[in-house]
Amino acid sequence: MSEDTVPGIDAEAVTAWMAERVDLSPPLSFSLITGGHSNLTFKVTDTAGGEWVLRRPPLKQVLATAHDMGREHRIISALAPTDVPVPPVVGLSPDDSVNGAPFYVMDFVEGHILRNAASAQALTKEARDHAGHDLVDVLARIHAVDPDEVGLGDLGRKEGYIPRQLKRWYGQWEKSKTRDLPVVDAVHDALAAQVPEQGPAAIVHGDYRLDNCLLADDGSVEAVLDWEICTLGDPLADVGLLVVYWGQDGRDLQALPDSATAVEGFAPSSALLQRYAEVSGRDVGEIDFYIAFGYWKLACILEGVLSRYMGGAMGDAREGWEPFAKQVEMLAHAAQDTLEGSGS
Repeated sequence: MSEDTVPGIDAEAVTAWMAERVDLSPPLSFSLITGGHSNLTFKVTDTAGGEWVLRRPPLKQVLATAHDMGREHRIISALAPTDVPVPPVVGLSPDDSVNGAPFYVMDFVEGHILRNAASAQALTKEARDHAGHDLVDVLARIHAVDPDEVGLGDLGRKEGYIPRQLKRWYGQWEKSKTRDLPVVDAVHDALAAQVPEQGPAAIVHGDYRLDNCLLADDGSVEAVLDWEICTLGDPLADVGLLVVYWGQDGRDLQALPDSATAVEGFAPSSALLQRYAEVSGRDVGEIDFYIAFGYWKLACILEGVLSRYMGGAMGDAREGWEPFAKQVEMLAHAAQDTLEGSGS
C-alpha cells in the first residue's frame, strides 16, 4: 500500500514524529493490519527493515471512552516492568496535531495471532495445548499485579465493577443499536438483579482472548495486545469472557465465527477454569454469571461494530458486516440461556 493513500495516516507528519524517537530509514510504509474492529492498527516499516505498530482510533463515529490512546499507552507502559508480556512502547501523540487523531507507536513483536481455524494450523497440537495453559497463566499474572504499585491505582473505580459495566455497555447499546432486540434488555435486567459480591479489585483487561495475544511457536504468550477497554474491577469478568470466546464444553456455539479454539489440541474451557482457579487462588464457583455477562457484553460490542461498519467508520472496508446482526442476536440468547441454565 502506498504511503500516501492510507486512510488515517499522514505519512509525512508521522514519519517526522517517529524520526525524533527511533532510528529509522525513510520513507516509511503503512499497512492496515486486518482483524481489528475497533481501533485501527497499522504495521509500519522502513527501508532498512525496521518494524513498528501504530494504533489510532476509528476514522469517525468514535465513542468518547472506547478509543483512548493515552489510556492504552499508559497501561502498556505501566505493565512493561512486570511479568506481564506487553510490546515495548515507542511513544504517544496525545492530540490531533500530528495525524488528525491521537496515536501511539510500539515495537513490532513477532508471533502468531490465531484469529481462525486456518491460522491455528501454524501451531502444533502440543503447542495449541500449551497456548491454552499459558493464556490462563498470563491472565492470572495480570490479575496479580497490584494497580497501586505500578501507578494504575487511579485507572478506574475499584468497587462496583459489574454494575458500572452494565451501565456502560447498555448505554453503548442504546447509542449504537441498529434495531430493537428485547432479549438484550431482558438479560441486562436479569444480570443487574444478581450481581455477585466483588472481591479485591484487579487490573481487568476487558477483552482477553486468544487472538488478542501474540504466540510463540511453542504456544507461549509473547505479548498481550488491545488494552483499550482495560480498567480496574472484578477479574472474574475476564475469565468469563475468555470462556465465551474459547467455547463452552459440550456446547456447539462459537462466539465468533470460525474460532481457532475449535481446532484439535486446544484444552476444553473446563480445564482452563480449573487451571485459573489453581494458579490464581480465586473461587470460580459463580462463573456462569460472568459467562452470561460476557455473552451479553460481546453482543453490545458487536452491535457497536455493526453500527460503525454501516457508517463507514473503519475506512473503505465496509463489506462483510451483515453476519454481525445475526451474531448479536445469537450472543444475547446465549447469555439468557446461560443464566437460566445456572438456575438463576
